[in-house]
Amino acid sequence: MSSKPQSSARGGASSAGHAPGEASVRFRLRVTEGDAIAIGPGKIALLEAVGRTGSITAAAKSLDMSYRRAWLLLDELNRSLRVAAVDSTKGGAAHGGSELTDAGRELIALYRRIEQTAMHACHDDIRRMLRMLAS
Repeated sequence: MSSKPQSSARGGASSAGHAPGEASVRFRLRVTEGDAIAIGPGKIALLEAVGRTGSITAAAKSLDMSYRRAWLLLDELNRSLRVAAVDSTKGGAAHGGSELTDAGRELIALYRRIEQTAMHACHDDIRRMLRMLAS
């Protein structure tokens, strides 16, 4: 038995690469300030998409999200951080764009590392819990 979480209803805990209908576990870390979610899985996924595409518009499309929703989430995220996670330039399709700042890249890395650390720390209990499922 591997000590790493795996994507099987009986063999592990990761949600990556699991088959449809197969049980999986996902950690959904959220950092809140009052009622607002300052950092959460949706904002991290959006940051990753901006990093891949270099554009809020393209990032939103890749996540099946409206540009307005993506812009609002990134604006909220940038305002909640000491240093902005995304830097956008004006100028239209040919000259504009968005890129992750060093703080944005660090935030993604920290968030994903926390998820992996939690998954690893809970691995044995997750396996036991998944074995309790009827399916």
